[in-house]
Amino acid sequence: MLLCVLGAGSRAAAAEPGAARNPVVLELFTSEGCSSCPPADQWVERLDAAQPLPGADLIVLSEHVDYWDHDGWKDPFSSAALTQRQANYARELGSNGVYTPELVLDGEVEVHLGDERRVNEEFQKAAATARIPVKIDEVRVADGAVTGRVVVAGGPRHGDVLVAVALDRTQTDVLGGENDGRKLTNVAVVQALVRIGKMQKGKPFDQAFRVPVQASDAGNLRVVALVQEGGMGPVVGAGMVKVR
Repeated sequence: MLLCVLGAGSRAAAAEPGAARNPVVLELFTSEGCSSCPPADQWVERLDAAQPLPGADLIVLSEHVDYWDHDGWKDPFSSAALTQRQANYARELGSNGVYTPELVLDGEVEVHLGDERRVNEEFQKAAATARIPVKIDEVRVADGAVTGRVVVAGGPRHGDVLVAVALDRTQTDVLGGENDGRKLTNVAVVQALVRIGKMQKGKPFDQAFRVPVQASDAGNLRVVALVQEGGMGPVVGAGMVKVR
């Protein structure tokens, strides 16, 4: 049913009332210029809405790469920095180069939509893996920026603390390239991904952030905080808030 929004055969158990919820982070590397990407975009959109993992909060990030921008359509959300992030994952995960759509779960495993059994297994494993609780506090949008604080109580892991600012939902009328004539919808479209500090093992972390945003985007934002082990290692903690 993750492919059919955790379907028959899934053995995920319902979470007990009051139980802590694990964050599960799914990064989708995509492009409006790629005709293979819309089905993955739609799948991620459905997962984001359905939240099908009992006991877990699924946090999605749509990261638009720029290497399709020369094939008839320049993706307005594309970023060289996100292309580099994908290339860094390729080296870390031993992939044969970059491609779209690519899905990376918790910074440590690729998810292939054609393998339903493995998709379900990987998501259930991720949902059962304890993470460091991450809190995003004091969030506001003013003077051309989103500001706030990331607070982590501490835990048995260390890593870089990253803040992603993403558009909650986008729609684009594509006027060229492989998706010419299509209206494409995406959720959690990353506009900026910045490192705000480093969390030390066993020590609390509390750091303010400020990320510039367009005034027109002020009511259509998500803020996601990640704790990611050394360079491009596993995501060991995460949190998300929507800005309204």
